[in-house]
Amino acid sequence: MRLFAAVLPPPEAVAELRRALEPVRDTRLRWTGEDGWHFTLAFMGEVGDALLPDLHARLERAAHRTDPFTLRLHGFGRFGDRALWAGAAGGIDTMRMLAERADAAARRAGVPMESHRRYTAHLTVARSAGGTGLRPYAEALAGFEGTPWQVTELSLVRSNLPTGGVPGERPRYEVAGAWPLGG
Repeated sequence: MRLFAAVLPPPEAVAELRRALEPVRDTRLRWTGEDGWHFTLAFMGEVGDALLPDLHARLERAAHRTDPFTLRLHGFGRFGDRALWAGAAGGIDTMRMLAERADAAARRAGVPMESHRRYTAHLTVARSAGGTGLRPYAEALAGFEGTPWQVTELSLVRSNLPTGGVPGERPRYEVAGAWPLGG
């Protein structure tokens, strides 16, 4: 199964973000589904069933070793003209540590991980369709400040890629495991 470790925003943060995006939403971009909004901590790709028990145990330890922290959605940015994202503020250092622990947990469980890169907290909200420039969107949303919330859980999420061949079809996400922070 295709897996990643993540921090999931609560419904209140999702609602704030939805309201912030309403004025700029148009058909020139492919907007991600709200039910899939998340902060990826460690992308694992395809993980065999045999690795899951050890992966779960190691992610549980990673969560236990990390204290809960405060986070809020903060500003917007872009990866070139490929993806538009909402940023985060607050306990970024703690979230970065949790990302490193999730990455290490996956490696120790035998998951072949991509080369390690410095963690950048972002929640993808849209992708460019047909070369639409993203700078105006990022600039229009740059001042966005969400309400802080307490991150209390590390989630392991399964990504089910589209298989129907329907234009605009999105991946479906389901939580495959979750562990409380701080034990």
